[in-house]
Amino acid sequence: MSNTYPAASAQRLRTIVAAAASLELRTPGHRADLINRHTLDPRGRIRIDLPVNSRLATDITRQREVAAVVEITDVAPTPVRERVRGRGTFSGWLTPVAPGDTGDTGDNEDLTVEFDLAAVELSVDGATTTVDPDDFAAAEPDPLAAEEAELLCHLDRHHPRTVESLCRLVAPRHRYGVRRVVPLRLDRHGLVLRLERASGHRDVRLGFTPALRHPDELRERMAALVERGAVCGRRSRIW
Repeated sequence: MSNTYPAASAQRLRTIVAAAASLELRTPGHRADLINRHTLDPRGRIRIDLPVNSRLATDITRQREVAAVVEITDVAPTPVRERVRGRGTFSGWLTPVAPGDTGDTGDNEDLTVEFDLAAVELSVDGATTTVDPDDFAAAEPDPLAAEEAELLCHLDRHHPRTVESLCRLVAPRHRYGVRRVVPLRLDRHGLVLRLERASGHRDVRLGFTPALRHPDELRERMAALVERGAVCGRRSRIW
């Protein structure tokens, strides 16, 4: 599917890659789930550390280039029914990185490989869009990417009254029949709440005005949302 919003999709993918702790790597004859083994270099290229004695590392060292597919899944850190928020699929070739370009000194038990991208796709809510590899490399991850999971879990576990207050910002027709409200996503544009019913759910975004540019601005933006929720609560009691 063509991409109507290439910059937004590229940033979403960069955010998924930056925040994820794991990925699935597939090559001809190999499949592996790797945890805490990928990074993004300054040029926006994905690098993966492989155990130097693994079959895949041996193949890459010998062949110098191996076709590969990487999938990275964006999973909600909070306990909701359907936790997958999106998925990035990357196709291309793995090539070994020269030892002097890895930044390591001394003995290294890993082979660092670079992923030369040929195709990139973003899947969200059943729709898949293509992203130009150059757009992906040039994009910046969301300012809250590194902290989002911890912040959402903290809000969900320790501030239920705040979540209840924020829910007042949701249109009454969407709150009807809701049994549980859970923070689902937090990014520069705002907070997304998952409204769960007996069957089905709805995700509602509460937007920041303006969108934040740095994590230090989050406290102010959240305070503004909470105040808006409190005002809505006072108005409902008056009427």
